[in-house]
Amino acid sequence: MAKLLVKLQRYFRRKPVRFFTLLALYLAAGSLVFLHSGFAGEPTVPGSQRGPGAGEGPGLPYLGVMQLSRGFKAAVTMPEGGRRHGLRFKSTSKEPAERSKAGDYGTIRNRALRGRSGREKEEDRARYIGCYVDNTRRRTLRGVSFFDYKKMTVFRCQDNCAERGYLYAGLEFGAECYCGHKVQASNASESECNMECKGERSNTCGGVNRLSIYRLELAQESARRYGSAIFRGCFRRPDNISIALPVNQLMLNMSVDKCVDFCTEKEYPLSALAGTACCCGFPTTLFTLHEREDEQLCAQKCTGEEFESCGTAEYLLVYQTQVQDNRCMDRRFLPTRAKQLVALASFPGAGNTWARHLIELATGFYTGSYYFDGSLYNKGFKGERDHWRSGRTICIKTHESGQKEIESFDSAILLIRNPYKALMAEFNRKYGGHIGFAAHAHWKGKEWPEFVANYAPWWATHTLDWLRYGKKVLVVHFEDLKRDLFVQLQRMVGLLGIAACEDRLLCVEGQKDGNFKRSGLRKLEYDPYTPEMRKMISGYIKMVDTALKLRNLSGVPDDYYPR
Repeated sequence: MAKLLVKLQRYFRRKPVRFFTLLALYLAAGSLVFLHSGFAGEPTVPGSQRGPGAGEGPGLPYLGVMQLSRGFKAAVTMPEGGRRHGLRFKSTSKEPAERSKAGDYGTIRNRALRGRSGREKEEDRARYIGCYVDNTRRRTLRGVSFFDYKKMTVFRCQDNCAERGYLYAGLEFGAECYCGHKVQASNASESECNMECKGERSNTCGGVNRLSIYRLELAQESARRYGSAIFRGCFRRPDNISIALPVNQLMLNMSVDKCVDFCTEKEYPLSALAGTACCCGFPTTLFTLHEREDEQLCAQKCTGEEFESCGTAEYLLVYQTQVQDNRCMDRRFLPTRAKQLVALASFPGAGNTWARHLIELATGFYTGSYYFDGSLYNKGFKGERDHWRSGRTICIKTHESGQKEIESFDSAILLIRNPYKALMAEFNRKYGGHIGFAAHAHWKGKEWPEFVANYAPWWATHTLDWLRYGKKVLVVHFEDLKRDLFVQLQRMVGLLGIAACEDRLLCVEGQKDGNFKRSGLRKLEYDPYTPEMRKMISGYIKMVDTALKLRNLSGVPDDYYPR
């Protein structure tokens, strides 16, 4: 073998041109193989012509996100430019006669049963509400739509709709996903939603002109976005609107776009539509945005856009513009050395970085860290580089749980999160970064079981140690902080000895997400926890619950216990 290699080396040394020619041919062949595999992998739907290039043949790749046209058209078109605000009447044409052939209806009952069992697995992120009639001229769900004729799953549809802030996700024809804010149709028989999903044969994805619709229980945790604006809700007109919303403009041809653009130009973060009046301002104690009204009270059509709502004189539709509310963006180090060291303690994955972001905005002072994370420093956490004993920061992030480390602090905010969510968040951070996700290979491999075995006991001992050795501990549940940020942040700021300015806290509510939020719902299409894991974790939850109650504190939230 060695002699053969020496001969080849001598041959190519004498004739280098042949060597480079052979290398170029090898690379070209590899490229052709790669391109061929890419084209061969495109899905096809026989007999269907739904893309803009319908005349080119039946091959249909994944079409991505599509905004449906306002009017009734003969075919689906690609999304138009510009922003979209509010609900619009959108539709696409289908060929029911052709599409009705795309399925074997001999096993309707079995498919319906499989679909029902699949729906039960989705309960933690969405609730199945039924099978509904869909009409091509007047859609049941009138938001954006997604098509994937090869890999559509129930989870994929729910995740896409949730990331865009919609409340409902519906599946049709086994491969089409529609999103919307409300369901506008009548019920159909469950047996009519019998088509298998293209990406999971164990579940059903609607039927011929029939939508299997889910209400996204977790979608409300995310902001509902409309183009560049964020929908905040329907609110009663404040008593003194000229003070609460100081800039207003009469617009006879009103639309959401026009009002949002007007307030953006005037550099205000809030845009409120009151019929034909557009009002701009900030969230203040006069207009807190805490008491939302039923959206139907604001459901008056815009004069300039019949498919949008523009509120009324008594009930305002409020959007948050892209203008940053700078009332809470200034941050600095403490002017004098802190007399006490306050810990912001949590188990990894419990939302410590998010809590730091909120505290910095609410107090105007940097937070420190027991560690040093360069990525956090580069994202604006300037206290990350300071030594944790420097006394220049308002509180110190720590995941430590030993007696010696805990007793180093004079007081602490103890942030506790559902262990099922915290373990997954930390696993994602460990293998995917602060806002990334672990690869499926890590979840399916040995890494996940080993991680749970090592980290689940730590989740319990971390809380128990801080309750036992901490000197002045304020317990804050992550779920309560998300649900009622204003009240919980007031408690946290109070422990830090800072007089909370209400207007500043209201400003924080509008900037609450920060740069370290993972988008969408859980990025797994299955439950990674085995029954053995759940049994072990449930035992730890009961231990922590008992410890909290023994200290006259409220126990863990009910949703810590799996259904």
